[in-house]
Amino acid sequence: MAVTMAEISHLRKLTGAGMMDCKNALNEANGDMEAAKEIIRKKGQAVAAKREDREASEGCVLAAHKGTFAAIVALKCETDFVAKNADFVALTQAILDAALENKPADMVALKAMTLNGKTVAELIVEEIGKTGEKMELGYYEYLEAPSTMSYIHMGSKLATVVGFNLPEVDFQVGRDVAMQAAAMAPIAVNRNEMPADVVAKEFEIAKDKARQEGKKEEMLDRIAEGRLNKFFQEATLLEQTFVKDPKKTIDSYLKEQNKDLTCVGFKRVTLNEE
Repeated sequence: MAVTMAEISHLRKLTGAGMMDCKNALNEANGDMEAAKEIIRKKGQAVAAKREDREASEGCVLAAHKGTFAAIVALKCETDFVAKNADFVALTQAILDAALENKPADMVALKAMTLNGKTVAELIVEEIGKTGEKMELGYYEYLEAPSTMSYIHMGSKLATVVGFNLPEVDFQVGRDVAMQAAAMAPIAVNRNEMPADVVAKEFEIAKDKARQEGKKEEMLDRIAEGRLNKFFQEATLLEQTFVKDPKKTIDSYLKEQNKDLTCVGFKRVTLNEE
Protein backbone atom coordinates (compact mmCIF):
# COMPACT_ATOMS: atom_id res chain seq x y z
CA MET A 1 0.00 0.00 0.00
CA ALA A 2 1.15 3.53 -0.77
CA VAL A 3 2.00 5.65 2.24
CA THR A 4 0.94 9.28 2.45
CA MET A 5 3.06 12.34 3.12
CA ALA A 6 1.05 12.91 6.30
CA GLU A 7 2.04 9.45 7.58
CA ILE A 8 5.68 10.04 6.69
CA SER A 9 5.66 13.41 8.44
CA HIS A 10 4.00 11.92 11.51
CA LEU A 11 6.57 9.14 11.75
CA ARG A 12 9.36 11.67 11.34
CA LYS A 13 7.91 13.72 14.17
CA LEU A 14 7.75 10.62 16.39
CA THR A 15 11.26 9.36 15.63
CA GLY A 16 13.28 12.28 14.28
CA ALA A 17 14.45 10.05 11.40
CA GLY A 18 14.92 11.34 7.85
CA MET A 19 12.02 11.53 5.39
CA MET A 20 13.31 8.69 3.20
CA ASP A 21 14.00 6.48 6.22
CA CYS A 22 10.43 7.08 7.40
CA LYS A 23 8.98 6.37 3.98
CA ASN A 24 10.98 3.15 3.63
CA ALA A 25 10.06 2.01 7.14
CA LEU A 26 6.33 2.61 6.50
CA ASN A 27 6.49 0.76 3.19
CA GLU A 28 8.27 -2.16 4.87
CA ALA A 29 5.66 -2.17 7.65
CA ASN A 30 2.73 -1.87 5.22
CA GLY A 31 1.68 1.40 6.83
CA ASP A 32 1.75 0.11 10.42
CA MET A 33 3.05 3.09 12.43
CA GLU A 34 4.22 1.08 15.47
CA ALA A 35 5.98 -1.48 13.30
CA ALA A 36 7.64 1.33 11.34
CA LYS A 37 8.91 2.88 14.59
CA GLU A 38 10.43 -0.48 15.54
CA ILE A 39 12.11 -0.76 12.13
CA ILE A 40 13.70 2.66 12.58
CA ARG A 41 14.81 1.76 16.12
CA LYS A 42 16.45 -1.44 14.85
CA LYS A 43 18.11 0.49 12.06
CA GLY A 44 19.74 2.67 14.70
CA GLN A 45 21.00 -0.43 16.50
CA ALA A 46 22.39 -1.83 13.26
CA VAL A 47 24.19 1.40 12.42
CA ALA A 48 25.57 1.56 15.97
CA ALA A 49 26.97 -1.95 15.66
CA LYS A 50 28.44 -1.20 12.24
CA ARG A 51 30.18 1.97 13.48
CA GLU A 52 31.50 0.41 16.69
CA ASP A 53 35.11 0.38 15.48
CA ARG A 54 35.07 4.04 14.42
CA GLU A 55 36.59 6.77 16.57
CA ALA A 56 34.25 9.29 18.18
CA SER A 57 36.64 12.18 18.75
CA GLU A 58 34.26 15.12 18.31
CA GLY A 59 31.22 15.96 20.39
CA CYS A 60 29.49 18.32 22.76
CA VAL A 61 30.50 19.01 26.37
CA LEU A 62 27.94 20.71 28.61
CA ALA A 63 27.89 21.51 32.33
CA ALA A 64 25.33 22.85 34.78
CA HIS A 65 24.84 23.33 38.49
CA LYS A 66 21.84 23.36 40.79
CA GLY A 67 22.31 24.11 44.45
CA THR A 68 24.67 21.55 45.96
CA PHE A 69 25.06 19.43 42.80
CA ALA A 70 26.93 20.10 39.55
CA ALA A 71 27.57 17.84 36.57
CA ILE A 72 29.32 17.60 33.21
CA VAL A 73 28.13 15.43 30.32
CA ALA A 74 30.04 14.83 27.09
CA LEU A 75 28.27 13.17 24.19
CA LYS A 76 30.79 12.16 21.52
CA CYS A 77 30.43 11.68 17.76
CA GLU A 78 32.65 11.37 14.70
CA THR A 79 32.44 14.80 13.05
CA ASP A 80 32.23 18.42 14.11
CA PHE A 81 29.30 18.82 11.71
CA VAL A 82 27.15 16.47 13.79
CA ALA A 83 28.55 17.87 17.06
CA LYS A 84 27.05 21.25 16.14
CA ASN A 85 23.73 19.80 15.00
CA ALA A 86 20.81 21.22 16.98
CA ASP A 87 19.29 17.79 17.71
CA PHE A 88 22.64 16.42 18.92
CA VAL A 89 23.19 19.40 21.24
CA ALA A 90 19.59 19.14 22.46
CA LEU A 91 20.09 15.46 23.31
CA THR A 92 23.26 16.29 25.25
CA GLN A 93 21.36 19.00 27.12
CA ALA A 94 18.47 16.65 27.89
CA ILE A 95 20.87 14.06 29.32
CA LEU A 96 22.57 16.74 31.43
CA ASP A 97 19.23 18.07 32.70
CA ALA A 98 18.20 14.56 33.70
CA ALA A 99 21.51 14.04 35.49
CA LEU A 100 20.99 17.27 37.41
CA GLU A 101 17.56 16.15 38.54
CA ASN A 102 18.30 12.48 39.28
CA LYS A 103 21.96 12.67 40.40
CA PRO A 104 23.05 9.27 39.00
CA ALA A 105 26.03 7.76 40.81
CA ASP A 106 27.98 6.77 37.68
CA MET A 107 27.92 6.38 33.91
CA VAL A 108 26.02 3.07 34.08
CA ALA A 109 23.25 4.69 36.13
CA LEU A 110 23.16 7.67 33.77
CA LYS A 111 22.73 5.47 30.68
CA ALA A 112 19.91 3.59 32.42
CA MET A 113 17.93 6.73 33.25
CA THR A 114 14.59 7.04 31.46
CA LEU A 115 13.62 10.10 29.42
CA ASN A 116 10.21 10.19 27.79
CA GLY A 117 9.83 6.43 28.12
CA LYS A 118 13.27 5.53 26.76
CA THR A 119 16.61 5.04 28.41
CA VAL A 120 19.48 7.41 27.69
CA ALA A 121 21.29 4.53 25.98
CA GLU A 122 18.30 3.93 23.68
CA LEU A 123 18.03 7.63 22.83
CA ILE A 124 21.69 7.68 21.80
CA VAL A 125 21.14 4.63 19.56
CA GLU A 126 18.18 6.42 17.95
CA GLU A 127 20.36 9.45 17.27
CA ILE A 128 22.96 7.17 15.68
CA GLY A 129 20.24 5.90 13.35
CA LYS A 130 19.42 9.46 12.29
CA THR A 131 22.99 10.60 11.60
CA GLY A 132 24.75 7.39 10.61
CA GLU A 133 27.66 8.31 12.91
CA LYS A 134 29.08 6.50 15.90
CA MET A 135 28.04 8.18 19.15
CA GLU A 136 28.87 7.42 22.75
CA LEU A 137 28.48 8.96 26.15
CA GLY A 138 32.12 9.89 26.59
CA TYR A 139 32.18 11.49 30.04
CA TYR A 140 29.99 11.98 33.07
CA GLU A 141 31.49 13.87 36.00
CA TYR A 142 29.76 15.38 39.00
CA LEU A 143 30.45 16.84 42.42
CA GLU A 144 28.46 17.80 45.48
CA ALA A 145 29.33 20.67 47.83
CA PRO A 146 27.57 23.36 49.92
CA SER A 147 27.54 25.50 46.75
CA THR A 148 28.54 24.82 43.15
CA MET A 149 29.25 26.61 39.88
CA SER A 150 29.64 25.51 36.25
CA TYR A 151 31.32 26.91 33.16
CA ILE A 152 31.11 25.93 29.47
CA HIS A 153 33.87 27.24 27.24
CA MET A 154 32.92 28.69 23.87
CA GLY A 155 32.43 25.91 21.32
CA SER A 156 31.18 23.38 23.91
CA LYS A 157 34.35 21.25 23.82
CA LEU A 158 35.46 22.11 27.36
CA ALA A 159 33.53 22.50 30.60
CA THR A 160 34.19 22.64 34.33
CA VAL A 161 32.28 22.46 37.60
CA VAL A 162 33.59 23.62 40.98
CA GLY A 163 32.39 23.25 44.56
CA PHE A 164 32.82 25.57 47.54
CA ASN A 165 32.69 25.04 51.29
CA LEU A 166 30.14 27.79 51.98
CA PRO A 167 26.45 27.72 50.95
CA GLU A 168 26.49 31.18 49.39
CA VAL A 169 29.16 32.31 46.94
CA ASP A 170 28.98 35.37 44.70
CA PHE A 171 28.13 34.27 41.13
CA GLN A 172 31.07 36.09 39.53
CA VAL A 173 33.52 34.74 42.08
CA GLY A 174 32.33 31.19 41.49
CA ARG A 175 32.45 31.66 37.74
CA ASP A 176 35.97 33.10 37.94
CA VAL A 177 37.18 29.95 39.71
CA ALA A 178 35.39 27.69 37.23
CA MET A 179 36.97 29.60 34.35
CA GLN A 180 40.38 29.33 36.03
CA ALA A 181 40.00 25.55 36.19
CA ALA A 182 39.09 25.53 32.49
CA ALA A 183 41.98 27.75 31.40
CA MET A 184 44.80 26.46 33.60
CA ALA A 185 43.92 22.73 33.86
CA PRO A 186 44.96 22.12 37.48
CA ILE A 187 45.53 18.56 38.64
CA ALA A 188 44.22 18.95 42.19
CA VAL A 189 42.53 21.53 44.43
CA ASN A 190 45.50 21.70 46.82
CA ARG A 191 48.79 19.91 47.40
CA ASN A 192 47.27 17.59 50.03
CA GLU A 193 44.96 16.16 47.37
CA MET A 194 47.64 15.71 44.73
CA PRO A 195 47.92 11.97 43.88
CA ALA A 196 50.91 10.44 45.63
CA ASP A 197 52.19 8.81 42.44
CA VAL A 198 52.19 12.17 40.66
CA VAL A 199 54.16 13.79 43.51
CA ALA A 200 56.68 10.94 43.54
CA LYS A 201 57.13 11.13 39.76
CA GLU A 202 57.63 14.91 39.78
CA PHE A 203 60.14 14.61 42.63
CA GLU A 204 62.20 12.04 40.72
CA ILE A 205 62.04 14.14 37.54
CA ALA A 206 63.31 17.16 39.49
CA LYS A 207 66.14 15.13 41.02
CA ASP A 208 67.14 13.69 37.67
CA LYS A 209 67.17 17.12 36.07
CA ALA A 210 69.36 18.50 38.86
CA ARG A 211 71.69 15.53 38.47
CA GLN A 212 71.99 16.19 34.73
CA GLU A 213 72.80 19.80 35.54
CA GLY A 214 75.79 18.58 37.50
CA LYS A 215 74.50 19.30 41.00
CA LYS A 216 76.09 17.40 43.89
CA GLU A 217 74.30 14.23 44.96
CA GLU A 218 73.80 15.45 48.54
CA MET A 219 71.99 18.54 47.22
CA LEU A 220 69.54 16.74 44.93
CA ASP A 221 66.75 16.22 47.47
CA ARG A 222 66.74 19.86 48.55
CA ILE A 223 66.74 21.08 44.95
CA ALA A 224 63.95 18.67 44.07
CA GLU A 225 61.88 19.90 47.01
CA GLY A 226 62.17 23.46 45.72
CA ARG A 227 61.14 22.45 42.22
CA LEU A 228 58.30 20.36 43.59
CA ASN A 229 57.02 23.44 45.39
CA LYS A 230 56.96 25.29 42.06
CA PHE A 231 55.07 22.36 40.54
CA PHE A 232 52.41 22.64 43.27
CA GLN A 233 52.04 26.36 42.53
CA GLU A 234 51.36 25.57 38.88
CA ALA A 235 49.27 22.40 39.25
CA THR A 236 47.01 23.04 42.27
CA LEU A 237 43.96 25.24 41.76
CA LEU A 238 44.23 27.20 45.02
CA GLU A 239 47.93 27.97 44.56
CA GLN A 240 47.69 28.93 40.88
CA THR A 241 48.15 32.54 39.87
CA PHE A 242 44.74 34.07 39.21
CA VAL A 243 44.49 34.62 35.43
CA LYS A 244 42.52 37.85 35.90
CA ASP A 245 45.01 39.31 38.39
CA PRO A 246 48.56 37.87 38.40
CA LYS A 247 49.26 39.52 41.77
CA LYS A 248 46.87 37.06 43.45
CA THR A 249 46.49 33.33 43.83
CA ILE A 250 43.05 31.72 43.64
CA ASP A 251 43.26 31.12 47.39
CA SER A 252 43.95 34.80 48.18
CA TYR A 253 41.23 35.87 45.74
CA LEU A 254 38.69 33.72 47.58
CA LYS A 255 39.90 34.93 50.97
CA GLU A 256 39.28 38.52 49.83
CA GLN A 257 35.62 37.64 49.40
CA ASN A 258 35.35 35.75 52.70
CA LYS A 259 38.22 34.68 54.95
CA ASP A 260 36.58 31.26 55.37
CA LEU A 261 35.84 30.67 51.69
CA THR A 262 37.70 27.97 49.76
CA CYS A 263 37.23 25.61 46.84
CA VAL A 264 36.69 21.99 47.87
CA GLY A 265 36.55 20.28 44.49
CA PHE A 266 36.45 20.61 40.72
CA LYS A 267 35.90 18.50 37.61
CA ARG A 268 37.18 19.34 34.15
CA VAL A 269 36.27 17.64 30.84
CA THR A 270 37.68 18.55 27.46
CA LEU A 271 37.58 17.03 23.97
CA ASN A 272 40.40 19.34 22.82
CA GLU A 273 43.94 18.05 22.46
CA GLU A 274 46.17 19.54 25.15
